[in-house]
Amino acid sequence: MKKFTAALVWLRNDLRLHDNETLARAARDAEFVVPVYCLDPRHFATTSFGFPKTGAFRAQFLLESLSDTRLHLRNIGADLIIRRGKPEEILPALAKEYAAQSVCFHEEVTDEELRVEEALLDNLAVQGVKDVSFWGSTLYHLDDLPFNTEKLPDVFTQFRKMVEKSAKVRPTFPAPQALMLPTGIESGEIPTVQDLGLAPASMDARAVLPFKGGETQALERLNDYFWLKNCLKDYKETRNGLIGADYSSKFSAWLALGCISPRTIYEEVQRYERERVANDSTYWLVFELLWRDFFRFVARKYDTALFRRNGIMNVSKKWKEDWNAFEAWKQGTTGVPFVDANMKELLLTGFMSNRGRQNVASYLVRDLNVHWLMGAEWFESQLIDYDVCSNYGNWNYAAGIGNDPREDRYFNIPKQASMYDPQGEYVRRWK
Repeated sequence: MKKFTAALVWLRNDLRLHDNETLARAARDAEFVVPVYCLDPRHFATTSFGFPKTGAFRAQFLLESLSDTRLHLRNIGADLIIRRGKPEEILPALAKEYAAQSVCFHEEVTDEELRVEEALLDNLAVQGVKDVSFWGSTLYHLDDLPFNTEKLPDVFTQFRKMVEKSAKVRPTFPAPQALMLPTGIESGEIPTVQDLGLAPASMDARAVLPFKGGETQALERLNDYFWLKNCLKDYKETRNGLIGADYSSKFSAWLALGCISPRTIYEEVQRYERERVANDSTYWLVFELLWRDFFRFVARKYDTALFRRNGIMNVSKKWKEDWNAFEAWKQGTTGVPFVDANMKELLLTGFMSNRGRQNVASYLVRDLNVHWLMGAEWFESQLIDYDVCSNYGNWNYAAGIGNDPREDRYFNIPKQASMYDPQGEYVRRWK
């Protein structure tokens, strides 16, 4: 196969070397590989309701992930080139400077990301630079689904059954062993949180886990949870917990930035089933990865509807923009102990359990009737494990305008608290 002079690899939410098709294909097809990450100023602007689009916890996790990716790339002879600015401007300029014949990247599915991709492709085409894109964010590959995206079932159970019956998970790509950079390239500095216009946030000592970004930490967490602590065998029974590192896998933060791929986790589940035990819990972890897939395919199917007031099902509801009620919810001062405890955990750590998220979302939209987009944007700003498809898909779901076959789903907060925090231990922890 003909070798290109150089290929740029545009990294976004795929900050890893294992199971990274962009790096694997570029390494195969090019003499020189230039991995690039663009710190897009639009990611550090404000949301429509005025929150920092990327809050301090998420920004810190990103910077740690960039640092770790750079270290791994340097270990194999390459580097991570950091630039601050718009990818659609930076990448064509770099391609011209280093005579790159191609720009490789993983595809995204939501509006802001697709607009950037479109502008990039237009600018590359003018220069005669080839764009090479891959699908690499889900457990099941887009091309292996037993239906086109337009025919995606709107109910998760139907989706799951069809996929489990008809599709197979593709094998992972090995991490490249060696890459070559062109000479004289300026690597660029990884900024601080302050450089990005944010006040640094320190993780509260009560946090479930001292989250740190990067592929190294992702793989260590996988090993720790599966093999050292042997937690996977009990996952289904413990996953609705509220306190501590090991009631659930906590993989979501690393999955969100692609520090680990769902296929890597899947292969490790399979190994665990061969070497330890296969049970409902091992299945359930894969089941949760399928939910993540589902929301990504839903986002692809419904495009901008995911972010509109009426949601993907176009259900018209009268939402209030009650800032006093919202502020009490955001700060954890509603007077509802279970809601307040969860919101304080989010505010002080950038994380909240899945059970907590369902409850506080239900409370905001059902009990307070506050606009669901205000809640979704606050989560976007705060969550270390923010994933655009899962976040907005779940908020559509909570608001009764998304993928829920049961209309007007409502969480009885006192009942939920009595079920999942019967001794009040969690509420006391976050007073």
